[in-house]
Amino acid sequence: MGEKEKILKEADRAASYKEVEAALAALSELIEKMPGHEDLFYARAELYYKLNQYGQAINDYMRVLSINPDNKEAAGKIDIIKTILRFHNTDIYANPNTDMDPWLE
Repeated sequence: MGEKEKILKEADRAASYKEVEAALAALSELIEKMPGHEDLFYARAELYYKLNQYGQAINDYMRVLSINPDNKEAAGKIDIIKTILRFHNTDIYANPNTDMDPWLE
């Protein structure tokens, strides 16, 4: 098993914060050496997603799409994160105008 496969397997199994951070560091180092591999960016995006670091996750999912525009999983994850952020950053009590209530979409 090569270095890439080993790191991808570790990233996939990372559960604790410490494991995720270690896998992120290893993936980032490997991405510097192999910048054109969409699977590395996707794995790193998944780790950022686990840590709720949505900005970094979107950046990596976008990088996956720039390498392979047909990657439906990355496109779907971007949509999910955008939905999470839209509802997370919406204060429904800030405006009493119920015509603009985001929960009634």
